[in-house]
Amino acid sequence: MLNISELEAYYGGSRILNQINMKVKKGQVACILGRNGVGKTTLLKSIMGLVKTPRGSILLEEKEMMKVPTYHRAMEGIGYVPQGREIFPQLTIHENLLLGLERSKNKGELEEDVYELFPVLKSMLKRKGGDLSGGQQQQLAIARALISKPKILLLDEPTEGIQPSIIQDIGKVIQQLKKQGNMTIIIVEQYLEFVLGIADYFFVMDKGKIVMEGNIKEADPKEIQSKMMI
Repeated sequence: MLNISELEAYYGGSRILNQINMKVKKGQVACILGRNGVGKTTLLKSIMGLVKTPRGSILLEEKEMMKVPTYHRAMEGIGYVPQGREIFPQLTIHENLLLGLERSKNKGELEEDVYELFPVLKSMLKRKGGDLSGGQQQQLAIARALISKPKILLLDEPTEGIQPSIIQDIGKVIQQLKKQGNMTIIIVEQYLEFVLGIADYFFVMDKGKIVMEGNIKEADPKEIQSKMMI
């Protein structure tokens, strides 16, 4: 599904990603773990085409993405929920969701399945995004990304600053999407307990490199935690 090889990424003259190699299968939930500042967010931005990536390869279903503009990557089926959510605070929930259709090849009316995943949104469609709690904004951001029915969903720190009840709700949504088997999900996260219950595979990053990876059900959580603390 997603095959990254020898990927390098830069901010200005500083190299942030150093020869990243990773594969994620179709329908798999993969988690990228690590301390702050090790390159996790930069990796997601590289997949989305938001940072300078002079070397390497990003294959989405065998199609090379390295020279494809960000907008066209979205059209090819990459959905992205950035850290901080970045909803439009002055627009209503309904208007925010409609924007998700702009990156879809099948534009039209919103489908009801997104409200089945996030029922709280349906009861507040006329409320402005800026009036929502942090957890509600996170649900809105994920729902907006799902509107276009992406092949691959990138979630950057979905539990950051979120109350425990909504963390559980987001976990249930990811599990529902996983059961459907037609969407690959990549999550950047520091909350190890959260991903242990939903992920199939994990990568630990440090200093712009992947230093550990494997099947999460076969791994020792203490060993993963120790790698994250290096």
